[in-house]
Amino acid sequence: MSATGVSVVLAHGAWADGTSWSKVIGALQSQGIPVIAAPLPLTSLADDVHALDQASERLAGDIVLVGHAYAGAVIGATRNERVKSLVYVTALAPAQGETVADVFYRAPAHALAPKLAPDRHGLIWLPGETFASAFAQDASHEEHAMLAAVQRPISPACITSAVGRPLWEERPSWYLIAEKDRMIAPATQRFMADRMRAQVRSYPVDHAPLVTAPAAVVNLILEAVRNSNR
Repeated sequence: MSATGVSVVLAHGAWADGTSWSKVIGALQSQGIPVIAAPLPLTSLADDVHALDQASERLAGDIVLVGHAYAGAVIGATRNERVKSLVYVTALAPAQGETVADVFYRAPAHALAPKLAPDRHGLIWLPGETFASAFAQDASHEEHAMLAAVQRPISPACITSAVGRPLWEERPSWYLIAEKDRMIAPATQRFMADRMRAQVRSYPVDHAPLVTAPAAVVNLILEAVRNSNR
């Protein structure tokens, strides 16, 4: 257990895996904060919540949950009583009765956003060139190549299931708005953050600040950790 008594569980979004959090993990560990990245199967929202809860069992004490993009729906759907606060990193936060798709498609897509469709196995992959054009346009060429190589596909079942009462209605939340996001419209992010009455921090960053602007993400998580310890 950390000196603060609070641990952090990170949840990756669609077309990513736990390695997307590597810069954030190192920074939190240097602060003495126990942290793990939950491996989400991206097969259904229920499966992903179950995987998040199983991963959380590996840590003792109070927990701060952090979700990127799609995983905002996952961290909001857990019923884990040990969760003290939630951190949304340009993440989707459907309200009760909404689906991930409802909020994702709330605003018109950016001109460079990809056209998404399931493959013959019913899974949605992100076209490789999209990592440079829309997912993480501020990343290096090497980072684009790595993101594309380790991406995990998402099932339509993840984004078409209506959620129950989200945890953000009961716990304090923080939200990082990515002003240069080409995947999730910044206006949609602002709408969701305002609706959940989150503590908002807005930066001129792309959709993947955990890769391209990790200090901003770490600072937001540390703010939530400090608040959870009060």
